[in-house]
Amino acid sequence: MALRKVKGNLERMFDKNLTDLVRGIRNNKDNEAKYIAQCIEEIKQELRQDNIAVKANAVAKLTYLQMLGYDISWAGFNIIEVMSSSKFTYKRIGYLASSQCFHADTELLMLTTNMIRKDLNSQNQYDAGVALSALSCFINADLSRDLANDIMTLLTSTKSYLRKKAVLMMYKVFLKFPEALRPAFPRLKEKLEDTDSGVQSAAVNVVCELARKNPKNYLSLAPVFFKLMTTSTNNWMLIKIIKLFGALTPLEPRLGKKLIEPLTNLIHSTSAMSLLYECINTVIAVLISISSGMPNHSASIQLCVQKLRILIEDSDQNLKYLGLLAMSKILKTHPKSVQAHKDLIMQCLDDKDESIRLRALDLLYGMVSKKNLMEIVKKLMIHMDKAEGTTYRDELLSKIIQICSQNNYQYITNFEWYVSVLVELTRMEGSQHGSLVSSQMLDVAIRVQAIRPFAVQQMELLLENAHFLTSGTGQSSTMAEVLTAAAWICGEFPEYLRDQQSTLEAMIRSRVFGLPGHIQAVYVQNILKLFASIFVQAEQKKDVERISKVCKMIASNLPQFVSSADLEVQERSSSALQLVLYIEKLVNKGDLDIAGEVAALFIGELNPVAPKAQRKVQVPDGLDLDAWINDPPSESSGSGDDENDEGFVKVTDIFVKSDNLSESYTKVIRPQKEPTEEELQKSRRARKLEQENNPHYLKPRKSSIGKKTDELLDIPVAQLDIPVTLRVPGLASPDKYIMKNSKTHSRKKKKMSKGKKRLSSEEDDLSHPVHLVNTDKGEMPEGAQSSEDDTDTRPNDDPHRALDINLDEPLREDETLAVPHSHSASNVSTKKDSNDLSKKKSVKTEEAKTVKKSKKGSKSGVKKKKSGRRHPKEAVEDQSTTADMLTLDEHLDKPLVEPFTTNPTSGLLIESEGKLITTEANGKEPSTKKEKKKTKDGKKSKRKVISKLKEGYEEASGISTPSKEVVTEQSSSAITGGAGTEINPPFSCLSSFSRLASDNSVEMVYGTSLCETDEVAITVVLKNQSPSLLKEFCFSVSNTSLVKLIKPELNDDYGLNLNLTLPPSGSTELQLFFRVLSVDQSHKLRGTLTYMVQSSDDMSSHEKLDFWVNIPCSTFMMARVCGADTVSDLLTSGQLPYHNSFHLKNIMQDTAQMISQICFHCNFVLVEQIENTASLYSRSVDGSHICLLLKVDRSCTAISIDGKSDNEVLLSNIISEIEKLLQPGS
Repeated sequence: MALRKVKGNLERMFDKNLTDLVRGIRNNKDNEAKYIAQCIEEIKQELRQDNIAVKANAVAKLTYLQMLGYDISWAGFNIIEVMSSSKFTYKRIGYLASSQCFHADTELLMLTTNMIRKDLNSQNQYDAGVALSALSCFINADLSRDLANDIMTLLTSTKSYLRKKAVLMMYKVFLKFPEALRPAFPRLKEKLEDTDSGVQSAAVNVVCELARKNPKNYLSLAPVFFKLMTTSTNNWMLIKIIKLFGALTPLEPRLGKKLIEPLTNLIHSTSAMSLLYECINTVIAVLISISSGMPNHSASIQLCVQKLRILIEDSDQNLKYLGLLAMSKILKTHPKSVQAHKDLIMQCLDDKDESIRLRALDLLYGMVSKKNLMEIVKKLMIHMDKAEGTTYRDELLSKIIQICSQNNYQYITNFEWYVSVLVELTRMEGSQHGSLVSSQMLDVAIRVQAIRPFAVQQMELLLENAHFLTSGTGQSSTMAEVLTAAAWICGEFPEYLRDQQSTLEAMIRSRVFGLPGHIQAVYVQNILKLFASIFVQAEQKKDVERISKVCKMIASNLPQFVSSADLEVQERSSSALQLVLYIEKLVNKGDLDIAGEVAALFIGELNPVAPKAQRKVQVPDGLDLDAWINDPPSESSGSGDDENDEGFVKVTDIFVKSDNLSESYTKVIRPQKEPTEEELQKSRRARKLEQENNPHYLKPRKSSIGKKTDELLDIPVAQLDIPVTLRVPGLASPDKYIMKNSKTHSRKKKKMSKGKKRLSSEEDDLSHPVHLVNTDKGEMPEGAQSSEDDTDTRPNDDPHRALDINLDEPLREDETLAVPHSHSASNVSTKKDSNDLSKKKSVKTEEAKTVKKSKKGSKSGVKKKKSGRRHPKEAVEDQSTTADMLTLDEHLDKPLVEPFTTNPTSGLLIESEGKLITTEANGKEPSTKKEKKKTKDGKKSKRKVISKLKEGYEEASGISTPSKEVVTEQSSSAITGGAGTEINPPFSCLSSFSRLASDNSVEMVYGTSLCETDEVAITVVLKNQSPSLLKEFCFSVSNTSLVKLIKPELNDDYGLNLNLTLPPSGSTELQLFFRVLSVDQSHKLRGTLTYMVQSSDDMSSHEKLDFWVNIPCSTFMMARVCGADTVSDLLTSGQLPYHNSFHLKNIMQDTAQMISQICFHCNFVLVEQIENTASLYSRSVDGSHICLLLKVDRSCTAISIDGKSDNEVLLSNIISEIEKLLQPGS
């Protein structure tokens, strides 16, 4: 064995490593392929050896060769062998090669399942990490199904390195195996509140990617993301969250009202341009969704527009582009806010970047109005004349037409001006939008009847000067298409022509025969229309000579159309020629009564047709459009040798020889001959000659070329003064209409200055146009149905289609996945049967649905406690999870500011003399059954009450009616620790309300909760316990140097006046907000409540009730989930120098009850529990840490609590508060 090992080491000394391979490739550039082929043969020899180190070296070299484009799929088995190595350095090489070589369809992946599972369950976190990284590159459906449980297990690992990778890996698993989404979703949701910021960011990324295609399934996570958005400082995570809110807001408009304030604060405070852009985008989406319910949001829009202006004015082209892009989104809903920055947008048209110019054009499309349309179009046309590049000029032309024609010409007040603009656009050389201009001319002439005389006159001039459109422009120009509209308009409305016969002569002159075939076809058709009109006029005047002259002129010129290469032109001209010859024959016989019959061929008004009319035509019954009309051709019919025959004629060459075959016909493939040496030399010389003559080809620098260039640059450039105008006499110019419009506006201003009423901008925009427009969408065939359905636009192969899953439904038995907890290193690791865990999750989801249903029945937000028993197996893991489930609807329904109101129809939860009761407006306590029943163990089951105010959304300053506490029933359930004890003990019947004061008329209870870092909300419940009516309540609280009451604007300096009345036995609830300057000590405030008692005999008396409000320092503590390792590191790091403790005797409560009281009332979280010892943790709003160690002796009659903190005053007050809590009489 030793000799073999020594031999292997000697062989490795002479092997090439990766560095040698790279160096050799660089040194053999001339024979690189030959050298690499030699290296591959050497690598194959190395892979046959038994030494795993040699194989790993060979695989590393193969990985580099794969990067160069060489196929290494033949080494798949060797790569898997290196992946299975026990040494991490070799394993990493194997996984790297697999990530580059393997893909989802690789057949060898079935051999890697158990090996990858072994690495995922390895004690070495880096083995599992490299396996996850490689698995993400080639995972398929089979691997996802087999390894889903193992990856889910890593979500609970104590190593944040593995948790982060596992969370990201779950996204790939969901895409390939959608059935894993529902069982894994609770775990993924927990990672959103992970203590490690990297894991938290990874979970946010995964959920945001899932919600990007299916946002409605993740609406329940809105409170969690809102909390992250308001607390996180990670800009990239904030961008993801804000994008998600932009997708959720259209689904839940109430969410938008909560987002406006934090997003506006971010826009004000952030300096990151990327975050600023996303905030503005989301604010726009929010305002669109809530525009109907929140009209006063102009300040937010103005803020966004001002910030976008800063982006547009920035020198960075990317920021400028993003600013214009976001501005276009605001333009859709708030055009007037953007129109104020029209000058800035017009400046962007002169930018050197074409993409920015195009974005500015898109903005101008929505900025037009009836007042500024002519001005904007004029600037665009001037800019088009100066612009370089036909592509950009074409875009300008199309944008001008879009601006003018939007919403059926909504902003055009003078169509003569628009027709003159279209005629002016025909002078643009090299344009590809001739058909667009032509279709606009046709549409305007058809829809606007009053413009037809002017349009016909302009089209007549275009026909007479058609050479301007057919000559002098580039070969790629399509502006000759305008002649189609000109000919059709003149033929359809000949009564407006000044001289019909001269127009007819212009349409049959010799220049016409050089036009494209489809234009000639239109010419022929409208020649007949003009002929019919002239025939009718001549018949009325009995002018036989004119009729004969016109017939001879047409008959002598139509044969040229008959000989056209276009079939359509041939057919139309042949029919027209025979018709004209027949009419000429009848006229020569003296029959002049046929003019009416000829004119009847073209009688009838043509209406616009809807764009989708053709596809809406109903298919007749019995007609199969997919069936063959004739017998289908046999398979051998197309394989004959007819194409090789000399008499074979191509279909496309019947009438005109064409070098380019149409795509609709099969190309004839002929064998190609190898060129001779002389032909190759000839082609080389031709190629070099072409390169020399090509100005765009970069040539080598020569001194002679430089001299010639300098000589050419020295030649002075002289401007030529051409006295000949290029304009066609008679064609209208849009400038005169602009001048006329400006004079009209100046006259209006003079009239306004004399004292007449001034028209607003809206009234100016609603002024009636000069010409009426037919705004009909167009004719549709009979039986056509609308098909504007909300169909899914995602492609059929999109994996996100399968992830459209309802995550709120409870898990079925066939959906649960067994998740063993095998990655817990500490002695308090959570190990539990997977079936029990899945049952717990299903019950948790069912309980959340029950709570949501109970919310829907209450309109005021005050929840009634329902009587009844739950099954003892229905459990919830902890209070925080349940609270998260209850936050969405409550916070969305929670108003920002509401006046004091009474709700006589709703119940109210209060605490009186240590007992929770539900009162109603009529004062009668609801009938309840026995609240206590004996269980099998003889113990009484207890109900849990969670009345803690939910966190996530912040309440505005002032007094508002809060969301009422939700009372739910929970049976005791906990996750057992290593020693079998409960880690999260159930809360007993606890309440956050305490008695404040009472007299013969009023009873007051209150509870405190934290709103912001320096604001506390005190919820006060008032109950009328007298038979009289109570009214005119007034609260007065004395401020201290550290605590001040936040008063709304409507109250005076003396106190807070409450405009409410309480009937006998009625109750109501309100909130007071205080700003606290010191959070490490308790505060006590003195207050007075005054009210009026109105008895039944209309006698009234003023009463006064004094009270003291206690704000404990535990109000400012935040219970955040913290791992045992984190607390241990905190204690051993020396960051908690202060210590305090106390010892109590004769404590009759059990350990679980004491922990529940401390966690509930003092806002602590249980970190670890072993038998009768437990550690707790909490953190104040200013960042001070407190760790507690609770010890109970065996008999449970004594307890000691030791505390450590970095704030001595805070620790002392918390210890005192806990001592009073556990032993009130102390």
